[in-house]
Formats: sequence, C-alpha cells, structure tokens
Amino acid sequence: MKKLSKGIRKYIRKEKARIRREVLDIEEQKRLIKELYEKLGIKRK
Repeated sequence: MKKLSKGIRKYIRKEKARIRREVLDIEEQKRLIKELYEKLGIKRK
C-alpha cells in the first residue's frame, strides 16, 4: 500500500476526531469513518 501524503493523513485525523466528537453512536461512527476512506479512495483491511 502506498504511503499517504502528510496533508491527507492530517485531514483524515481531523475528520475522524470531528466524527467521534459529534456522533455518539459507535456504529454510526464506524460507518462515517468507513465512508471517509471510501470517499478518498483508500482501501482498508
């Protein structure tokens, strides 16, 4: 897997923190984070 640029990693970290702050439901958090990776075209295990 190709290493992501520093800017992309920073964006993902900030978005995940925002999702975890704003969404209380754990399953909803997982779904939104999964969508974030899909939107960026990143394959996750």
